[in-house]
Amino acid sequence: MRELNLDRLRTLLAVADLGSFAAAAKALHLAPPTVTLHVAQLEARLGARLLHRAPAGVTPTSAGGLLIEKARRLLAEADDLLQTVQRQIAARGGRVRLGASTGALAHLLPRALEALAARHPEIDVQVAVLTSEEALARLASGSLDIGIMALPQPALRGLRVQPWRRDPVLAFVPAGWNPPRHVTPAWLAARPLIANDRGTRLSRQTAEWFAAAGERPQARIELNYNDAMKSLVAAGYGAALLPHEAGAPAPDARIAMRPLKPALSRALGIAHRTRPDDDATEATLAALLEMRAR
Repeated sequence: MRELNLDRLRTLLAVADLGSFAAAAKALHLAPPTVTLHVAQLEARLGARLLHRAPAGVTPTSAGGLLIEKARRLLAEADDLLQTVQRQIAARGGRVRLGASTGALAHLLPRALEALAARHPEIDVQVAVLTSEEALARLASGSLDIGIMALPQPALRGLRVQPWRRDPVLAFVPAGWNPPRHVTPAWLAARPLIANDRGTRLSRQTAEWFAAAGERPQARIELNYNDAMKSLVAAGYGAALLPHEAGAPAPDARIAMRPLKPALSRALGIAHRTRPDDDATEATLAALLEMRAR
């Protein structure tokens, strides 16, 4: 026995507190020879006698008294540690902390959560609106379980990022502008624009799309909320470049959707710890991954 064993320390305390090996065996639901063995192993490990055995009862030696004093605090701390962890596990239960951009929240995530709730109503998914960078940082720190983010992302130890979806980016244009069948950077740059917040991956993608054609338009407004951008398009305020998922509801009749030329797409991935540590996270990942090809 190279290290002090907590169970053997509990046995020693029981013998000292109750005054006999027999009483300790009864209280701990152990066979009397096991109690004797535990104390003998401790004495052998420390190279000192820990208890005085006498007909009148058992009392600690000087060394035994010191060990018992320290062991009592150690065991109390160990019990508190176990209770704290158990409380956290019980509190988490079916809780999953998920981070996603507003784009994923608008249409994709509700469908996945609806499917998850039908199978696992006990799972509570707590959603935070996060950029890809924020989600990765929270995953790395352990304060997030799953992140839905734009691809590509840098590799981080202990995290897995797997492709989830690739959806086309379309031009959402006020219908009154009579847009062409395919919208080009030159045509769009000559008109008022509603752009994604420049801190997003989609903003960088669309800027590169314009720049590849030699265009560098200035947006009238920058937002990070797709539904608000579509409302402004419907009001005739400007045009926007936004992802469009298959099966998404048709936009306002005042909006015309057109494919881009050259084409552009938005890739999303799902990031999580390499080995998810609870069933709720596994079930949530499964519900999300079912939408991979939809």
